[in-house]
Amino acid sequence: MSTTERGRHETPTERWDRNWVDIQQELRIVQTGTQILAGFLLTLPFQQRFSTLTGRQETVYLVLVVLAVVVTVVALSAVATHRLVFRQRQKHDLVRAGNVILLAALIASALLFSGTVYFVFDVVIGGAGGIVGGVAVFVGTAALWTALPFGLRRTARDVDEAHERATDGGSDGA
Repeated sequence: MSTTERGRHETPTERWDRNWVDIQQELRIVQTGTQILAGFLLTLPFQQRFSTLTGRQETVYLVLVVLAVVVTVVALSAVATHRLVFRQRQKHDLVRAGNVILLAALIASALLFSGTVYFVFDVVIGGAGGIVGGVAVFVGTAALWTALPFGLRRTARDVDEAHERATDGGSDGA
């Protein structure tokens, strides 16, 4: 079903512009959360208790700092890409690349969030608590970030099928 048939009357260029604005807003949200978390991580070495970390905990900490930087750099790559293709009439390419960039940033963010919970729980209550906390956050994030969207996709498909039956003069069974 085309976009126009769903009630949105826009040109392909307007649709690409709208999609790019959506991606920009989503990247802002990812980047803000990541920057707050990165700021938290960067303050830890200046805390007295930091010197009591085990070698493994220090390694996990450093991996988390690098992961926070990776998320930030990946998210900012959409900005850099936009600057380099600005006024080149490549908005459609930019939206496609922005989608991939955003998905990569979300995956890295899920790892960063669960890793941070693992690290904090490990330091506060021990290794088993860290594993349980980290896995719980990762599984919860994966469920919310995949099951919910896939459920909504199915709903949208069902709505499309019902709309098609209604416009063909058929009944949707309701």
